[in-house]
Amino acid sequence: MRRSTSQNGPGEGVGGRTRARVHAHAVLGALLMLVVTGGCARKTTAPVALTPRTYAMGFSPNPPSADFALAVRAIQTWTPRADIAQMGGEPPWDSLLAGLRPDSLVIRNQLVLAQYFRAQNLKLFLVVDPLNGLDRASDSDPLKALGHSLTEPAMRALARAYAVALDTLLRPDYLELAVETNLVRAYSPAPLYQAEILFADSAAADVRAVDATVKLVTSVQVDQAWGHIGPPATYQGIDQDRIDFAFEQVLGLSSYPYLSGFAKPEDIPADYYSKLVQGAPIPVIITEGGWSSASVAGITSDPDKQRRYIVKQAALCDRVGAIGWMQIPFTDIDLASLPPPYNTSVAPFAYLGLVDATLRAKPALSAWDAVFARPRQ
Repeated sequence: MRRSTSQNGPGEGVGGRTRARVHAHAVLGALLMLVVTGGCARKTTAPVALTPRTYAMGFSPNPPSADFALAVRAIQTWTPRADIAQMGGEPPWDSLLAGLRPDSLVIRNQLVLAQYFRAQNLKLFLVVDPLNGLDRASDSDPLKALGHSLTEPAMRALARAYAVALDTLLRPDYLELAVETNLVRAYSPAPLYQAEILFADSAAADVRAVDATVKLVTSVQVDQAWGHIGPPATYQGIDQDRIDFAFEQVLGLSSYPYLSGFAKPEDIPADYYSKLVQGAPIPVIITEGGWSSASVAGITSDPDKQRRYIVKQAALCDRVGAIGWMQIPFTDIDLASLPPPYNTSVAPFAYLGLVDATLRAKPALSAWDAVFARPRQ
């Protein structure tokens, strides 16, 4: 979820995309104390008369606020209605540059939570985003603050070591090594995009040297590929992305059509996903996306539009034969709990949850549950 060219607010440019997961890192550290001794019972059966689905479904553990108890309740609410969990984001640049070992950081920050998800029989999808999750035209803010850039070979080596540590210790099913590459190519300086290519290609080789089974992923921004973000307003496709990241085994798709000119979910073309891989098949996972349940930042929406989007998203996944669909985040964001400028920059993404910031269900949750009830091939 990255849409601003700076951290001053969404809609002020087309150079980047804003994540709803921006405030999650501190709370995820606390989640290492998660209730490993218990949890909700998982649903394991579905009516056999329903049409099977090809895709695992799931969420990320992004909390609605820095309330530990609420964050735990949120995870325990969504794990019974999921097959897969997404973790990760930008490398911890400040810690890596301070000399902390990548494996120590993974053990401290992610291992127990990953073990909890495995205990719930969830597949694990890890993300290593080497650039700025707030601004697709820029390096990571902590990296810049320390006077460095991914364009430096030493910084790419640090990120590669971190990716290997994540894979070695957490043993994910999927590992994403480059995020929304067509946005980066369109709006970042050319040397930074080339640095992302170099990092991802080298990290893929490093990971593959120690792990022969993990599926390697890069993602593209679907709305950008269709020409709905900035000029030119024509279909662009993703051919260059497939060339530049040829190691990928799975293609990730990111889409926020309510921010890209679609007034209602029914306006999204039936081939919105499938056209991207027409003629060049590759397994597809929806890595992020959603539809706001509220009118905010000049965008008109409501809970029923969000519900209908979940129905539409299932149809898009069915048509492309997706192997995964991650709806992040599960909860809304409590904007009042965020400091400036994040409380304004994430506002367009604050109401993507299937439950609100107090975990009260929205109509979209029942639509999700109906799709999840379909037996999975």
